[in-house]
Amino acid sequence: MNYARMVIEKEAPEEYGYDRIRYNLSESSIADQKLSDLGLSLPDLTLFYGEHRGDKELRALIAAQDAGVTPDDVLVTAGAAGALFIVSTSLLSASDHLVVIRPNYATNIETPRAIGCAISFVDLAFEEDFAIDVERVKAAMRPDTRLISVTCPHNPTGTMMSRAGLDALVALAESTNCHLLVDETYRDLSYGRRLPTAASLSTKAISVSSLSKAFGIPGIRIGWLVTRDATLQETFLAAKEQIGICGSVIDEGIARGMLERRDAFLATLLPEMAKRRDIVQAWIDREPLADWVRPEGGVVGFPRLNVDAGFDLDRFYRNLLENHGTYVGPGHWFEMPKRFFRVGFGWPTEAELRGGLDAISAALRQ
Repeated sequence: MNYARMVIEKEAPEEYGYDRIRYNLSESSIADQKLSDLGLSLPDLTLFYGEHRGDKELRALIAAQDAGVTPDDVLVTAGAAGALFIVSTSLLSASDHLVVIRPNYATNIETPRAIGCAISFVDLAFEEDFAIDVERVKAAMRPDTRLISVTCPHNPTGTMMSRAGLDALVALAESTNCHLLVDETYRDLSYGRRLPTAASLSTKAISVSSLSKAFGIPGIRIGWLVTRDATLQETFLAAKEQIGICGSVIDEGIARGMLERRDAFLATLLPEMAKRRDIVQAWIDREPLADWVRPEGGVVGFPRLNVDAGFDLDRFYRNLLENHGTYVGPGHWFEMPKRFFRVGFGWPTEAELRGGLDAISAALRQ
């Protein structure tokens, strides 16, 4: 493994310093929750080694969300990042090939790079509404392709595949005898239709998700992967055991309480996040120097600045942060041009979101 720090982590707001940011529009989750916000308290647990696959009741709550998935198909991990690491290191080697959608969550690209495998990128285009073209994915495949990696709802654009598109990717994986990895971290934050978990559709599909983004509790580091391939699941379990044996029984206890309240929590959250999305849309509508593809899921979007080639983007981002106290996720976090940036509308308060958007307009005109 040849590790290198990810740019998105080196420039994360917690690295820069939250106290230096007035309007933090860089976050990719809803606001961080407290136990009291959720009506939860720490259970009086015996602090022993937990079940290696994850708490049985927690796995049952995860599996119950989709027909055809059982608790044995679920492996609880240290966040979605832990699940993605396990999948990549279990399936890929330096002699293998990966097809990955770009832009993407950095771990989906950087861990395969650290392994040293060959990577073919299928780049999404603003002009095509950041839609995944299955034929382009198919054209990128090679005889040594072991994995196709996508996110849905997509990070950082918030776009979604259709059910037909998901089925086509599953069929492609089956016909080429490789695996399809679908990072579904934002699936519970779908506005309207909600796709089934990919793993429920085929033994060649692997689904990954967590409680960090949609539920606002990244501090407990609970994620999971789902596969109906029992042999593959055993390999993933072996990887987890060698990395950390099991998860934290405290974290898993809190996660169980969260998922027991899942439906009520989302019933309140989704209308609020849809309202936040409309706030950004209203800003886009009145800001001639910015445009976006309206997100269909998640709490992030990926606006594009409509500026000419002589516009100093480095100065713009510097001015936006240093003089306006506003932080966004610039395009280079996602190996995209600097005229793109990720805006998170779920983490700041409504007032902070409006203030940050106004600050972007002010900085553009300076």
